[in-house]
Amino acid sequence: MPGAFRFAGVMALVRVAAAADLGADSVLEVLVGDTPYAICNVGGKITALYGICPHRGGPLGQGAIAGQNVLCPWHAWEWNCATGVNDMDPSKKVAVCDLKIEGGEILLSLPD
Repeated sequence: MPGAFRFAGVMALVRVAAAADLGADSVLEVLVGDTPYAICNVGGKITALYGICPHRGGPLGQGAIAGQNVLCPWHAWEWNCATGVNDMDPSKKVAVCDLKIEGGEILLSLPD
């Protein structure tokens, strides 16, 4: 995988963006292969979620930040950027992805 760093053959760190590309209280859509991710900046804390809304498949990375949540642009469902939990129904969740900021770069930690 180009741009990936490997940890003991289990996980790969994949560069997805420069931290400077992500403004305060914003969300950025990135693709790793064909998989979309939503990179969120809430109050200076950068987190990553799987980029497809579980409700109807909307692109979370094309949404907006509303408080601590990313707002899906299709039907306004909200998902907490740090936990992935839905604001109205805590039993619903979108996957949270580990990331690392190194040298000003956002690196997603993904299965190898």
